[in-house]
Amino acid sequence: MTAAQARPAGHRHGALLIAAAALLWSTGGLFIKLAPMPGLAVAGARSLITVLFYLAVLRPNLSRARWSTALAYAAMIITFVSATKLTTAANAIFLQYTSPVYVLLLSPWLLGERLRRRDVLPIVLSLFGLSLFFVGKVEPGHAAGNALGAASGLFFGLSVLLLRRDARATATGTPGDAIPSTTLGNLFAACIALPFSWDGLHAAFTAPGPAPLLALAGLLWLGVVQMGVAYLLFARGLAHTSAAEASLVSMLEPLLNPVWVLLGTGEHPGGWALAGGAVVLSSVLLRTLE
Repeated sequence: MTAAQARPAGHRHGALLIAAAALLWSTGGLFIKLAPMPGLAVAGARSLITVLFYLAVLRPNLSRARWSTALAYAAMIITFVSATKLTTAANAIFLQYTSPVYVLLLSPWLLGERLRRRDVLPIVLSLFGLSLFFVGKVEPGHAAGNALGAASGLFFGLSVLLLRRDARATATGTPGDAIPSTTLGNLFAACIALPFSWDGLHAAFTAPGPAPLLALAGLLWLGVVQMGVAYLLFARGLAHTSAAEASLVSMLEPLLNPVWVLLGTGEHPGGWALAGGAVVLSSVLLRTLE
């Protein structure tokens, strides 16, 4: 097999890894809703569990972590969780997924990856589809939360770009590795969130009945699977795909999120959501399978 023949297989494998990461990310909304503690407590405990998971299983070399990546990653987590507390969940998710705009604008400057028509058009279509998904749900009147949601979109875009930079091989052929930066970013997020979370965590783990076990199970899922395994898959996928394509495929997360809510709570998406979801899914599939 020639290099030209092998490249599409590696590219498709990378896109599938990112799609799998988006699938795991999408379970977060339901489990965060079920967690019997404030959002900041969930964020801090989840990040701490992710750090412990990476250190125990992957043993990343933290000396290879890049502070710029870690800080953008931590800022993404904190601003998104804070936005979710201060505005509606729909506002927070929609504003975070403005991130592809920043990826498109900054990829040539930060990564030297020039914009391609086959990346731009699907992302524009997906943003349109996402806007249909939230017709009637995005609400004004939450200025602080909406501002933090917009900031989370910027930081998510930066995280995609910088994790792509860390994950791809160097010019000398040395393999990249984004997991050290991801580990450090989760450590930063835990250090920022946990000092403000003790009361919520104490109440959850001292409640009568099965509540403490359910809280622990939910946090373990969020920390190990929804964040830990998901970002491992995302980092591995970024080694084989451009930042623009990664940001497009990751838009499966807000599309899949209501599926878990439907299964967990019986809440059905409306007609606009179904139409928007069809547009997003079609854009992702066409770009990934071409």
